[in-house]
Amino acid sequence: MDAAIKKMLPAAYMDKPVTDRPTQEEAEAAVLTLLRWAGDDPTREGLIDTPRRVVKAYREMFEGYDKCPAEELGRTFEEVAGYDDMVVMRDISFHSHCEHHMVPIIGKAHVGYLPDGKVVGLSKLIRVVEIFAHRLQTQEAMTAQIANVIQDVLNPRGVAVVIEANHMCIEMRGIRKQGSVTTTATFTGAFRDNPEEQVRFMTMIKSGTITG
Repeated sequence: MDAAIKKMLPAAYMDKPVTDRPTQEEAEAAVLTLLRWAGDDPTREGLIDTPRRVVKAYREMFEGYDKCPAEELGRTFEEVAGYDDMVVMRDISFHSHCEHHMVPIIGKAHVGYLPDGKVVGLSKLIRVVEIFAHRLQTQEAMTAQIANVIQDVLNPRGVAVVIEANHMCIEMRGIRKQGSVTTTATFTGAFRDNPEEQVRFMTMIKSGTITG
C-alpha cells in the first residue's frame, strides 16, 4: 500500500498496539493474581503452568493488535473481464472477545462489496474479519470497522457487512440467556443509498442466490 495513503487511515487500521505491553513475567504474574482471586491454589499441579499457557493463548487470541487490516487490502486486481456486480463472502466464522468482560463472542460475518474497476483476493476479506475479531471488541464497532476499512482502502461503490454472533457475556453471566443471537449491519455507498441492493445482499447471504 502507498505510504501516503496509509498515513491518512485511522489508527484502528494500523499494525501497532495502542499501548506499551508489559513483560512476559508481568503478564504471568497478573494471571497468578487472578487465579488466587478466583479462589484456587496456583501452586497445585494442575495450575502451575497455567499463567504461561494463558499468556501464550492471549498472544494468539489478540494477535489482531499486531496486524494491519488495511495492508491486507493493499493488493488488488483490475483484470476482471468487466465484472462490476456484487462480490459476497458469507459465513466467515470468527471468535472475538467482549471488551466489557473479556469473554468470547462467537459468530459469523457476511461481507459484500460492489467493485469499481478492481477486486481484492477473497482470502483478504477473511483476514480483515480475523484481524478485527482478534482484538477486544463490541459487535457494533467490529461491524463498522470491517465495512469502513474496505470502503476506505478499496473505494468500491459500496460495502455491506452483517455479523451474527452469540455473546458469552450474556450466556455465561448476568442474565444467562443461552442461544440468543445478536445481528448487526453496516452499509456504505450504494448499499446504504439503495434499499434494493440491501435486499439483494441479504438474499444472497441467506440463500446463496442472486435475485433481481
